[in-house]
Amino acid sequence: MEETFVMKNGLPLPEAENFIEREINKDLIEGVNFEVNTRFPPEPNGYMHIGHIKAICVDFGTAAKYGGKCNLRFDDTNPSKEDTEYVDSIMDDIRWMGFKWENVFYASEYYDKLYEFAVILIKKGLAYVDDLSQEEMRQYRGTLTEPGKNSPYRDRSVEENLDLFERMKNGEFKEGEKVLRAKIDMSSPNMNMRDPAMYRITYAHHHRTGDKWCIYPMYDFAHPLSDALEGITYSLCSFEFEDHRPLYNWFVQNVGVFEDHPPRQIEFSRMEITNVVTSKRKLRALVENGIVDGWDDPRMPTLAGLRKRGFTPESIKNFITSTGVAKSRGATIDYRYLEYCIRDDLKLKNKRLMAVLNPVKVVIDNYPENQIEYFTVECNPENPELGTREVPFSREVYIEQEDFMEVPEKKFFRMAPGREVRLMGAYLVTCQSVEKDENGNVTLIHCTYDPASRGGNAPDGRKVKGTIHYVSCSEGVPAKIRLYEHLFVYDEAVQDYVNNPDSVTVCDQAVVEPSILKEDAGSRFQFVRNGYFIKDEKDSEKEGRLVINRIVPLKSSYKPE
Repeated sequence: MEETFVMKNGLPLPEAENFIEREINKDLIEGVNFEVNTRFPPEPNGYMHIGHIKAICVDFGTAAKYGGKCNLRFDDTNPSKEDTEYVDSIMDDIRWMGFKWENVFYASEYYDKLYEFAVILIKKGLAYVDDLSQEEMRQYRGTLTEPGKNSPYRDRSVEENLDLFERMKNGEFKEGEKVLRAKIDMSSPNMNMRDPAMYRITYAHHHRTGDKWCIYPMYDFAHPLSDALEGITYSLCSFEFEDHRPLYNWFVQNVGVFEDHPPRQIEFSRMEITNVVTSKRKLRALVENGIVDGWDDPRMPTLAGLRKRGFTPESIKNFITSTGVAKSRGATIDYRYLEYCIRDDLKLKNKRLMAVLNPVKVVIDNYPENQIEYFTVECNPENPELGTREVPFSREVYIEQEDFMEVPEKKFFRMAPGREVRLMGAYLVTCQSVEKDENGNVTLIHCTYDPASRGGNAPDGRKVKGTIHYVSCSEGVPAKIRLYEHLFVYDEAVQDYVNNPDSVTVCDQAVVEPSILKEDAGSRFQFVRNGYFIKDEKDSEKEGRLVINRIVPLKSSYKPE
């Protein structure tokens, strides 16, 4: 039946790939709905983080698949925590992810209409003004095993409630002095149905409406009615809103003006990831206390942070789609799978360059002084379309400190006294001696090279086990390279995630081959043996030197199921 069904917009019914789409297809076939309109409703009180990505992909992706529309609606009903900075950042993040909204709306645009709906419910005897304090309301609410009890103000007359509600709007009462509540059922097993608050008094300047209002609608009241006003047919949200669905439906039904095709709420599993904390309260504390360098710090789990770290929209989307959309409460996903997705996305797209992060100088004593020669090297051996580049070689080069060991351990095949190794793509060299400082640290390595081994292979066919990368001292480009680890680590002692004091390592003396200068700011590339990196445009400009962030290490033992 699905194969021949044509939707109202003339498109064939797409094949359902998850339980949400199966529900939608069923509704379309049975005439419950005729179109698929969704919305993404973030609250502008912080930057979007990785926990929002699934909702973005589900909301925008579902609408696009069915030829419908997806609105971007800012749930700006809590003025004390909201700001236009967050509005702008959310819009930038959605654009960066490659999604397009049909319209941009704000819940505050509906304040007049929501007030009218509240009056309708009061007139129907389904809402009342309550004088209980927050603490008293908690006591009256009951528990999961005990029913609540009615407020002594629950039976106020319609006329008194209308008068009090208008006076609330006019600013005649203090914050917390009165609240408008829905009159539902204080004995309901669903705590959300025990006379939930609809409006509270808040004297705060709103970023869009200014000081026009001193009463603001609660999310559970504003959200379903905003959906209905916009003609949203599917309110797709995560599982924490499952218990709110009866209240969502109650408000839409009892306002009494949305009988035809009311919005339907469908919940899907949240996305939890190991070593990632997405609490806006905790993230805001990191920013305000200067523990991180803003919301876009590459260690932050925000989209702005992931973007600056170098993650691509394609890798993030693949991470979401490959983990699926489940109806049951989801399992925690290993962060290493996200890293796997970015490696998989970048491995054929980007050039491979040589960079030395913690350098020690090597002098090739028998190489001609002041001579520089160039080796033509493939930019990515797995993708010839990326072409070739010229790598300079000189008498003095830098190698990684970890690539030299004065007394080599077993199975250490890199540079050591008397050992011949290959400088990648250049020559075979043999360590002859070292120089040290007063603390015994090696500061200079003396080598000799075999001129007949140009390209890295000896003419007599002798084999060397070690191959190490290098950067010419005279031609290399100084850089500040930052290596990132998890911002949070799990502490067994407190059974919670805590800040990781070793979340960033700065390689301040790093040197990169000169072809890096030909790469645009924001370019991604692989540093041989070190991982995938991105040129940090913002910080390079601020510091007046090349700043590079590591996106992800090169290898991992992790294999996705």
